[in-house]
Parts: sequence; structure tokens; C-alpha cells
Amino acid sequence: MPVHIAPLTPTIGAVIEGVDLSQPMSDDLAAAVRQALLDHKVIFFEDQQLTPVQHRDFAARFGPLHTHPLYPGVPEAPELFILDNHTGNPTDNDAWHTDITFIETPPMGSILYAKHLPPLGGDTVWSDMRAAYEALSPPLRDFLASLDAVHDFARGFPLRGKVATLAGEQKHAEELTNHPPVLHPVVRTHPETGEDGLFVNYGFTERIKGLRRKESDAILGMLFAHIQQPEFLVRWRWTPNAVAFWDNRVTQHYAVNDYLPQRRIMNRATVLGDRPYHRSRRPQRVAAAAE
Repeated sequence: MPVHIAPLTPTIGAVIEGVDLSQPMSDDLAAAVRQALLDHKVIFFEDQQLTPVQHRDFAARFGPLHTHPLYPGVPEAPELFILDNHTGNPTDNDAWHTDITFIETPPMGSILYAKHLPPLGGDTVWSDMRAAYEALSPPLRDFLASLDAVHDFARGFPLRGKVATLAGEQKHAEELTNHPPVLHPVVRTHPETGEDGLFVNYGFTERIKGLRRKESDAILGMLFAHIQQPEFLVRWRWTPNAVAFWDNRVTQHYAVNDYLPQRRIMNRATVLGDRPYHRSRRPQRVAAAAE
């Protein structure tokens, strides 16, 4: 069956048909999948029968994998982690966020696999950060492009939060020490497409460097609301054994928490990326590579 790409909206999201992710992937097919990801920002594969090792191996075709500091791993493939949400463990992902921006080299992408779904609900929504950035006025785009923001592990995983509680106070304290706050540009230039997009998110962005707290809160609050406009969104209704692969460099997402007391279990692989930059102040190694 030939590979077929069916876009879901004019700006973001596509379903990929004709690919069996359980099989070893040729270089040509991996390149086609990567191009579809760049074009559509989040891509979906339905009816996939994956073992944890096959899930891990598919993700590893796109780069080294990140092991989450707090979430429990999958025994057969510890690079994966488990999102098992139910009444006793409600989701902490029902807020807009970009994955793991609290490290120096945030992920290029994440790959989520539906293991167990509630009868209804449990959708995930993604927002296109390039479209959101382009929708701002030119003066505001120019202003934001000059700024950096602080991304903080402690904001996303507070001590009394559910994830930290399940991981244990000692483990949380260790990872808090291992993950000090980092700076990333408010507007990020995509390292493969060269396009600019917003790179602040409610989950991990604490403040904008150099601004007074009230100024930072006002600007971030406006941006956090702005990215939720329907024009930037795609909403995915999960089916059993479906896979979502999103470009973490140019999207945010939200796990809709409408299914409790039913259970929802997902496995996720996370592919590491590069250090974010804006074209106006590119790291020397990136600038040299572009010349």
C-alpha cells in the first residue's frame, strides 16, 4: 500500500496511511515521515500494533531519546514512559504545554501510542506556533523576537503536584537540582524549516527575562490565551492503537481531561532536539553550518 497523506486542517495535522510502524523503516520512508512532520507539525498513524521495543525503535530513527526524570518507564523499553490516568491518578497534562522545555535541548518531537482508551473523551489538541506567531502584529512580533524567557522544571512539576508525589519527595528533590531554570528565546527559529514560531508555554515558562514581573505576566498571559484560537488548532479523537508524532519545536498541546472516572493509558517516546535559537542571535555553530 503506498503512503498517503491526508491533511486535517489548512495549517496543522495530517493522517498518514500505508505505513506499518512495527516494521524496520527504510531511509527513504523515514525521510518521507520526517518531511510530513515538517509540513503538518503533527501526524497520525492509525491501527498500529506496536510492542514497546518497536515503539522505541521507531522513535530512535529520528534522534536520541530522552528518559523522563519523574514519570515511570516501560520495563521492556525504559526510554518510554507511561501516562496512566484514572480517578486515583488524574492527568496533569490538561494545560497547554510544549514538552520538556526545562532542559537546554528540548525535544524535537514526541511519539504517543494509545494503549487503553476511555469509551468517550480523552482527545488531545495541538496548536501551531508558527501560525500563532504570524497572526500577531508585526511590531509585536519584532518585540517578542528580541526576548528570552525562563523555563523552569519546578513550574511544571511542583513539589505537591501529582507527578512529584508519585515519584517521591527525594526523587523530586534530586531532579530539581539536576534541572535548574534555563533560558530560551520567546520566538524560536525552526532549525529545519527556518520558520519562526512562539516558544513560550504555560506548562514551563516562568517569566520573560529583563521585564518587570507585571509586564512579563501580562505578555505571557496574552500569548497563552492567543495560542488557543481555533484557527491554530487540530483536535484528535483517539482510536485504539493510534500513534501521534508531533514536532515539539513548533507546537503546543493539551490533553482533554473529560473522561474520569474512566481510564486512559498511553506510552510516550521523546526524541531530543537542538538548543533553541532565534535567527537574529544564532549560536556560532548554527550560523557556521548555514553559511
